[in-house]
Amino acid sequence: MIKAVLFDLDGTLADSLIDLADGVNRAIASKGYPTHPVEAFKYFVGDGIPKMIERALPPEHRTADVVNEIKDIFLPYYAVHYADNTYAYAGMPELINTLKNQGFIVAVVTNKEQHMANEVVTSLYGNVFDLIFGKRDGIPAKPDPTAALMAMKELGVKPDECVFIGDSGMDVATAVNSGAVPVGELWGFRKEDELLANGARYIISKPQELLDIIEELNK
Repeated sequence: MIKAVLFDLDGTLADSLIDLADGVNRAIASKGYPTHPVEAFKYFVGDGIPKMIERALPPEHRTADVVNEIKDIFLPYYAVHYADNTYAYAGMPELINTLKNQGFIVAVVTNKEQHMANEVVTSLYGNVFDLIFGKRDGIPAKPDPTAALMAMKELGVKPDECVFIGDSGMDVATAVNSGAVPVGELWGFRKEDELLANGARYIISKPQELLDIIEELNK
């Protein structure tokens, strides 16, 4: 019986690509590194801010010191401009409200820094989520299942009582690794072949389709 739905953030709940790209491009340009088109960031994001910055840097400059230097430039700017061009995907607020009204637990599990995840989620969705689990010190990033399993424990549900939905292979792998039902979605940053290759049991192209999957699972 499915009792909870765990959502990825960037590319699933929030179309945040423009603000992320703008923040990183500004930071790397300030140090003389080449910038990238917004579309390129679809494959830079998903594994946390340090990895996003690393991928945006020229290969010969992807050192811990350079990444940290760029991160220190990026974070203050992004903290102010994180919502300039970031929006909830069409149909997602309605989906979340329907799930809540039907008695399901809803949570966010993301590699985004905890305080930024809190700000983005609450700015777009208010306080509807039962838990927002962001990147925390000492907790490995997705697709390691630790964060998802900790979130489930905090919510009082078992892995097989959860659906985990995201837009990337990393999200699907997190679901598989944690024992949740893996659902991939196509309105985010990645493509169907990546989702299937990482173990997606279901692929959806519209938010409301998730309700049909949960209904089927709970028959």
